[in-house]
Amino acid sequence: MQRLLIIEDEKKLLASLKRGLAQQGYEATIAATGEEGYYLATTKSFDAVILDLMLPRRDGIQVLRDLRGRGFATPILVLTARDTVEDKVEGLDAGADDYLVKPFAFAELVARLRALLRRNLPSREMVLKAGDLEVDLLARRVVRDGEVIDLSSREFELLEYLMRHANATVTRDMIARDVWKEPGGVLTNVIDVYIKALRKKIENPDRRQLLQTVRGVGYVLRNQ
Repeated sequence: MQRLLIIEDEKKLLASLKRGLAQQGYEATIAATGEEGYYLATTKSFDAVILDLMLPRRDGIQVLRDLRGRGFATPILVLTARDTVEDKVEGLDAGADDYLVKPFAFAELVARLRALLRRNLPSREMVLKAGDLEVDLLARRVVRDGEVIDLSSREFELLEYLMRHANATVTRDMIARDVWKEPGGVLTNVIDVYIKALRKKIENPDRRQLLQTVRGVGYVLRNQ
């Protein structure tokens, strides 16, 4: 099931969107402020984001710029009452992938989401890079600075997940759900052990540290 994040401060519209998208087979997480939406976008994994521009505590344009500035590549559909050409240009230049003006037909929203999600499929490239670290998904080969690194299957899956979410903090619960396909609570120690083993293999005192711990939250793999 594809996961969506809806950042919208109109309570009735927020509830309606969540209910309607669930009926279309999507799992929707909601946020009513820009600050909450930004936090969720950077700590959880989503396939697409629906973002209103007029938000409390951090407006949508700032959320867009902040997310794109940290390398957030997930498709973002802007949903707003602002309908001037200037507003659309500002939203697109800030990093929006599409722009839908209120009021709108729900069927059009769903169609635009499907188009964005299809468009995003080619971005799941077969070679992932973070600095001098390179992961070939077809050959299941990991190389850093010309040196081949031998990983177990689980270590490889964990590294691929971290690289697909480069520059975004991922929690242990996210890793448990998306890599182990299990609830997070009982796997905390297991995940920490695998992170430690992975760090030992891909890091080196003479190289820039890529895999970092975010205390009390999880981990982030930096590609810049």
